[in-house]
Parts: sequence; C-alpha cells; structure tokens
Amino acid sequence: MAIYAISDLHLALSVNKPMDVFGDRWANYMEKLKSAWEETVSPEDTVIVPGDISWATYLEEAWEDFKFIEDLPGRKIISKGNHDYWWTTNSKLEKFKTGNNFGTIDFMHNNSFKMGNIILCGTRGWKCPGDADFNEEDQKIFHRELQRLELSLKSAPKEEKTELLVALHYPPFNSQKQPSHFVDIMRKYGVKNCIYGHLHSHGFKSAVQGEVEGIHFQLVSADYLDFRPLKLF
Repeated sequence: MAIYAISDLHLALSVNKPMDVFGDRWANYMEKLKSAWEETVSPEDTVIVPGDISWATYLEEAWEDFKFIEDLPGRKIISKGNHDYWWTTNSKLEKFKTGNNFGTIDFMHNNSFKMGNIILCGTRGWKCPGDADFNEEDQKIFHRELQRLELSLKSAPKEEKTELLVALHYPPFNSQKQPSHFVDIMRKYGVKNCIYGHLHSHGFKSAVQGEVEGIHFQLVSADYLDFRPLKLF
C-alpha cells in the first residue's frame, strides 16, 4: 500500500466554473487528473485530498463530482477547503456517502486515520496572523481551526512505531513565510510531515517546502503537481 496526496481538485461536473483564470495549465484539468490518477494509483493505495474538492454549493449538487472521485482507484480521505461550500455535519456527510455507495471515500472531521504505521490528522486551517488582511474575524476562525487540529491529533491512537502526518488545506505560514501556531501544535505532538494546498499560480512563490522546525512541509495543490497525485510513503 502506498500513500499519495493531491489537493484542490476543483471539480465542476455539475456547475459551470471555468478554471482558466488560474492559467493555461488548468485546460482540460479534469481529464488530466483522471488520466494521471489512473496511471499512478492502485486500488490498494490511499490518496489524501486536503480541501477544495468541488465547486458545488450543496452536497446533493456535488454528486457527480463525488462519483468521479469514487470511480478513481484507491481509498480517498477528504478534508475541507475554503471553497467547499457543500461541506456539512459529519452525520450528513456519512449519510451522503453510505446512501450513494461511495465506499472508497472517508471524511476527515476532528478525527484521524491509521494507515499502516502512518496516522493521518488534520483540519482546514485558515489565513495566519501577519497577513496584511488578517482581521478580528479571521482571528476567531484561526483559533477554532487550531482547536480542530488539536482534536484530530488527540484522537490519534497512541502506538509505538507510528508516525503522525498532518494534512491542512491552508499553508501553516503567513505570506511572509513565518510559521504560525499550527506549527507549534504539530511540534507539540511530534508531527514529522505536513502537507497543504490552497496555493495556485503566482502563489507557488510563497510556498514553504522542506524542513522547518523539525517538520517536513510539502505543497500538494493539483496544478502544482500537474494533476498527478504525489507519493508520500
């Protein structure tokens, strides 16, 4: 079993949402994603998808996008992004999944997943203090997302010879590439690897990658990866 990651699929099978505003690399992106995924991922593998899954506004409206994901090889663990307006309560997500026989999809929501010796935790995240437009409302959301990350990490089984992996949608750094409190929490729990998305096009320049404070960070936005899931383990 291998573990892959790719975020920001921005599927739009049920809504008209052109992605060419993000550049030419988004031309025919759903076809490229399907082809690259099928070439890369095997049925026994797991793919982590941290946010911005579908442009649908409501969960029922996202059915075609989830059917697209369900039909791709491997198990998929999905978390929330800032554009996932369809995201709802955990009970409704589970009812939607089981009611539509989406058996290869799981949702990360204040919980964790064990995959061999890797334990996956995470949350959406948010913009960070130090950003020019960070305001009082952002501070409330940021604090709530810190709590959700800690809830996820606390839910992880305490086992020897396991390694914690954190998946966020937002980068845990501000636009000046300074670490936020998300990094402090990850250090507190001994996290060694963190993946994140959200950044596109010119935003790639602000991505922090490699080791920072003992944690290895990787950007996994779909367009950054040329729509091919990245093998992590």
